[in-house]
Amino acid sequence: IMGRKSVRKYLPKPVEKEKIEVLLKAGMAAPSGKDVRPWELIVIDDREVLDSMAAVLPYAKMLKEAPMAIVVCGDTTKSSYWYLDCSAAAQNILLAAEAQGLGAVWTAAYPYEDRIRVVRKYTELPGNIVPLCVIPFGYPATAQEPKQKFDEKKIHYDKF
Repeated sequence: IMGRKSVRKYLPKPVEKEKIEVLLKAGMAAPSGKDVRPWELIVIDDREVLDSMAAVLPYAKMLKEAPMAIVVCGDTTKSSYWYLDCSAAAQNILLAAEAQGLGAVWTAAYPYEDRIRVVRKYTELPGNIVPLCVIPFGYPATAQEPKQKFDEKKIHYDKF
């Protein structure tokens, strides 16, 4: 967990099917309120789609280099707090990527309508399915150290 980092540069090397399956299983192992599991996961490996989304998503330019991406989506008919459950699924995917020697980064779609429209265009999502984030992933092109984010000042016992 402490080794996880946001990786934005990838080697031009395909990711093995077995590793992709681990990412998907990890995402679906996330907790969800009332166990409704509102997530839908879209695996994108189509170079044209990745490049097209990279061209228009403002913070997902690394899709141009990434061999793949997983779009974490939520079904709004299953839960009004789908985005919370899907955030846990996305975090699990990021941790599983790190554990397998892959690099990944969370790029937000929700709650930005313009980004949601772009993802909808390239994934043909039905109206009740909303993209939370696009997670580009692959083998890291460079070695990277994780940021040290621990901050004792943010810890409070009993009272603020």
